[in-house]
This record gives sequence, structure tokens and C-alpha cells, in this order.
Amino acid sequence: MGQKLQPEHATTILVVEDEFIIALDLSETVRDMGFRVEGPYANKDHAFIAIDQEMPDVAILDVLTGDGEVFPLADALTDAGVPIIFHSGHMRPSELQERYPMAQAAAKPCRPDRLMAMIEEARAQAKQQAH
Repeated sequence: MGQKLQPEHATTILVVEDEFIIALDLSETVRDMGFRVEGPYANKDHAFIAIDQEMPDVAILDVLTGDGEVFPLADALTDAGVPIIFHSGHMRPSELQERYPMAQAAAKPCRPDRLMAMIEEARAQAKQQAH
């Protein structure tokens, strides 16, 4: 029987979300697309530890987590060239894009098909930056 080959580098998507049900939903959407989930993390401090060990290809970030605003993490990811998708119920997408012009932003709740399209766009952006 044929063995399913794993790609040498599966796309890794960091998920930072402190609302359990939403974190679970985001993670399942990422897995359903065939990507590897890093997290989900309920706070940015744990996510900082994770990116120190391995930088993700894309990040989905809630703006307000249990330990405050996620902007220091977003700054570190932006500096590393990681495309960001903000997923927030606290800030309008236009406010986030003023601060992070290269990022995408969606208000909660975000339909899965919209999120999937945003992930694909972020992956394309990451591939462009890698070349």
C-alpha cells in the first residue's frame, strides 16, 4: 500500500486565542486545511516561548489575551517576516491595519471560509518573502 508522504516542511500556523471554544475552532480550521497548529496559546508569554524555539510560517492572533495586548508578539513576528492575521472582537480591522499595514484583520466571529482565504493569502505572502 502507498504510504502518505509528509512534506519536508509542513506549514506551521501559530494560534494565540484565550477564548477556549474560539481557539479550538481556529485550530480545527487550520488542521482541516492540512497545516500544523502551534498552540493554541491563551497568552502571549507562552507564544513568545514557542516562537523562540521555532518561528511559524503564519500567525493568527487575538488582540487581547489573558496577559494583555498581543502587540509585542505581533511586533516580534513582523520583524521576523511572519504574516499575521488578527482575529479580534476588540479592535476594528482598519485600526489594526494602520498599525500593521502588511497584516490582515478579521472581526470576531469570522466565517471559516473567510479565515481559510486569509490563511492562503498569508501563506502566499510568506512564500514571496522567502524568495
